[in-house]
Amino acid sequence: MRFMFGDYQLDQERRELTLRGRIVGVGPQVFDLLLHLVRNRDRVVSKDDLLEVVWNGRIVSESTITSHINAVRKAIGDNGEEQRLIRTVPRKGFRFVGAIEVGAAGVGAIGETPQPGGSGIASRASSEGRETPSGPVLPDKPSITVLPFQNLSGDPEQDYFADGVVEDIIAALSRLRWLFVIARNSSFAYKGRAVDVTEVGRELGVRYVLEGSVRKSGNKVRITGQLIDATTGTHLWAERFEGTLDDLFELQDRIAESVVGAIAPQLERAEIERAKRKPTESLGAYDYYLRGMAKLHSGTREAIDAALPLFHKATELDPEFASAYGGAAWCHLWRKVNGWMTDRPREIGEGVRLARLAVEFGRDDAVALTRAGHALGHFVGDLDGGIALIDRAVLLNPNFAPAWFLGGYLRVFRGEAESAAEHFTHAARLSPLDPEMFRMQAGTALAHFFAGRFDAAVTWADKALGNLPILLSAMALTAASHALGGRTEEARQAMRQLRALDPSLRVSTLKEWLPIHRPEDLARFAKGLRLAGLPE
Repeated sequence: MRFMFGDYQLDQERRELTLRGRIVGVGPQVFDLLLHLVRNRDRVVSKDDLLEVVWNGRIVSESTITSHINAVRKAIGDNGEEQRLIRTVPRKGFRFVGAIEVGAAGVGAIGETPQPGGSGIASRASSEGRETPSGPVLPDKPSITVLPFQNLSGDPEQDYFADGVVEDIIAALSRLRWLFVIARNSSFAYKGRAVDVTEVGRELGVRYVLEGSVRKSGNKVRITGQLIDATTGTHLWAERFEGTLDDLFELQDRIAESVVGAIAPQLERAEIERAKRKPTESLGAYDYYLRGMAKLHSGTREAIDAALPLFHKATELDPEFASAYGGAAWCHLWRKVNGWMTDRPREIGEGVRLARLAVEFGRDDAVALTRAGHALGHFVGDLDGGIALIDRAVLLNPNFAPAWFLGGYLRVFRGEAESAAEHFTHAARLSPLDPEMFRMQAGTALAHFFAGRFDAAVTWADKALGNLPILLSAMALTAASHALGGRTEEARQAMRQLRALDPSLRVSTLKEWLPIHRPEDLARFAKGLRLAGLPE
């Protein structure tokens, strides 16, 4: 059968959707969903019906159904507000309401000459003529992103719990050196959005997408997950795990293990075992840690102030919780570099103490080593030691984007501008939609500045400020770069904004603010800020 509606034609035999003779690229399940709605246009199609026909009875999340309906609407020029062709019937399902003409199968689009060779030629046209949005090229090894799991607990306050489950799965998968894993922050850019997994795969440059849901009620938890080949829309694996919070880590380990097994069945058991590492055996401490991380990611002064006591509570409940010590140390670091400290000597001393505890208890914890190494590099000026700790974190977890860009910062402070720029670029590739991209952008600006490329430094600093206008280092780089580039008025304007952010900043305190190792780099920064109007 061939179904025609408006300028569209849906050819069941060729499995093609065309718009005025031009093939519209859709995934196999999106095509099946549209075809089922069109063929059953005389009735409301329930979600259970869609699960049976499109997903062969497999359990999938509500977000998956919603994303596929949205993909169908997008393909045929409809949307959820207008619902000209596909109507949502609340609590019942969906119905195709557009006017349809039915024709014989295998006939080309209106005004198109049928091609010889049947469906084989049509199939090649579908794959070769399909237009797809541009995105990163797929890596030369298996690649995956884990989307935020849907919180089905009915309590918005439990979002942090569902987010934490996903972060643990990302961390477990990231420990596998053969697997390219998109960083947490880019995955979470899709939180709260109805998405088409094929589009997610194209945007992030990955082959596989893991999505799922978490339902937490009292002491019971249910985790569902499904793995999808984003290049074809094919469901590779789906499973449900139930248990109590006492064995939450075991549930997460089982999900990570099943996903790894689905991607590469030949993987040896030893590799799977390496993905099973628990941050702590104390669930109460872990709960506080998740809350602290949720605050830390935003980077604002208020959020950092709120995160610090949460990390402290986690370490009170588990005195050997390395990642929590690292998070707390990093809160003090972020206060330092943004001029938010109220008792500088005491806070620096506390930051050093916390960072050293993170290293002591976290020799095999990439998160703890990264945060602690960066903090120690700033607090005590031990750039070599900090880089060594972060490099170990990269060995433990090659896909941990913060290890790459925080290692880049210490390298640029040590005078290795080009190597640092490569680290920032790689971090951005691991996390291309990172809401904390301002950190990578500011680092790239710093690398260009110390390399003498002042125009490029301004460009990258402006990008960082566009994402976080209160970022002190980016504003200072803007002022100094404009001044050294001969743009006096722009430099003065940036300096006024810099002084408003931190009135106490002086040329003489630059070394205390940032651990710049090479005298020539420090002299260049001081000269630029002095020309822009920063007091001595």
